[in-house]
Amino acid sequence: MNQAMPRRVLAPECRLIPGGEFLMGSEEGQDMERPVHRVWVDAFEMAIHQVRNRDYAEFMEATGHPAPTHWSNPDFNHPDQPVVAVSWFEAAQCCVWLSEVTGRRYRLPTEAEWEHAARGGSEGLLYPWGDEAPDARSEYLRRWGGEVRGPLSVACGTPNAYCIFYLCENVHEWCADLFQEDYYAVSPGRNPQGPARGERRASRGGSWRHHVKVCRCAARSSIPPHFQYADYGF
Repeated sequence: MNQAMPRRVLAPECRLIPGGEFLMGSEEGQDMERPVHRVWVDAFEMAIHQVRNRDYAEFMEATGHPAPTHWSNPDFNHPDQPVVAVSWFEAAQCCVWLSEVTGRRYRLPTEAEWEHAARGGSEGLLYPWGDEAPDARSEYLRRWGGEVRGPLSVACGTPNAYCIFYLCENVHEWCADLFQEDYYAVSPGRNPQGPARGERRASRGGSWRHHVKVCRCAARSSIPPHFQYADYGF
């Protein structure tokens, strides 16, 4: 009797984000983005784009995990769109599964790692692309002008200086940390991991639904970890 070979899972393409110091936070943003403080982050790797529907489909097929809401909605189900309506628990579970099948460790980034990657090695810029307001960019109408409902395909734009696509836009991204509004006042200066307790999980970046308010590199957001929103991915 022939035994079926296990399906080979394609590991995500990643880029090395070099370790270093950067100024985390913003004096121009919300109170929870202050105080601006200098943080060191060790080198790490980050996937070049958000987890796609085609990637999440492999996780569902291998584990029997149910499909998220909107899986059959044509506004959200193109294979190259980022998967949405995934809770923090599901995102973390997918990372554990991917680690087991590839032999490499995958996890959600911390807030500090995410902001370090979004800044692309530059300090003081409002957005990954510079200080130009989102509504002044040529892509604004296509992304946020009412022509599209739902996120764009993950790698159809211009990557940042670290070759990562769509940080700060497309979908809000889950981070590893628990969330605390005044955490920056007590944050350690090296590899902060977030507070030890909390009811919400941190998220970063703007989305197809919310753009100007939260697509700055320093902008922070959070929701309860069991929520499944159509503009949240990882």
